Amino acid sequence: MTLSKNIKPITYLKTHASDVLSRVSESHSPMFITHNGEAKMVVQDIQSYQKIQDSLTMLKIAAMGISAITSGEIKPAVKAFTNINRRRRVQKK
Repeated sequence: MTLSKNIKPITYLKTHASDVLSRVSESHSPMFITHNGEAKMVVQDIQSYQKIQDSLTMLKIAAMGISAITSGEIKPAVKAFTNINRRRRVQKK
């Protein structure tokens, strides 16, 4: 489905809410709602929204890792695991 078919005025949403819900849920394509000729809202199914949120979370984690690497906030894996094992032994006591 092309994006131009998914652009509807707010009056369409008001009068065809159940149709919008069905179309968006089945197609997994967002619908863009306009008001006074300007795009104002995106209606999206929950699965697509969750996928985007998960992707953004992964990108944020990757960016944090890159930032840590460039700022030198890293340590060798052997040292990290040694510290973890040391903490586990202290907690067991």
